[in-house]
Amino acid sequence: MKKILIVASFFFLGFTHPKLVKTKISDGVMISLPKDLTPMSVDDITQRYPSVRAPLAAFTNGNRTADFSVNTSATQWPDGNLELAQKFFKAGINNLYDRVDFIDQGVHIVNKRKLIFFEFESRINGNRMKEGEQSAVYRYTYIQYFVEKDRAIVFSFNCPKDQKMQWQTTVRAMMKSVKIK
Repeated sequence: MKKILIVASFFFLGFTHPKLVKTKISDGVMISLPKDLTPMSVDDITQRYPSVRAPLAAFTNGNRTADFSVNTSATQWPDGNLELAQKFFKAGINNLYDRVDFIDQGVHIVNKRKLIFFEFESRINGNRMKEGEQSAVYRYTYIQYFVEKDRAIVFSFNCPKDQKMQWQTTVRAMMKSVKIK
């Protein structure tokens, strides 16, 4: 019995997730993040989010393999229809990748707000004709959307698929900490 308790203690101690720190994203948007996610530099944002619309906030870990960002969606929902928005966002996710395996998806309530969420693993096939781009790219992603009349806020985390077990519990806690006024 003692051996089981000792093994169980080591198992649970080895998989604790880091303490989360409340972080202000913008006026009215807060989330708790692990300390090892730090704000991206302007160069990182430009390289990783090549768009006319810069994210509200973007963070990365020390070795720049795990990223978290918050952005406003270019798509507006005049009636705040969550069911239609969920179908639209899922179709968009499926179009971005060569393969998507959903772990979980749906609508959940976070601090009295309904958010659409998708947790998945993805694959982008390599290009055999281009040197250095021949291998497939596998990612773990958790993305959620806050949709209301004329506004959508997107919270997105991604990392290499082989780091999923390291991040999954922490990311789920992060996403459940979102506060929107």
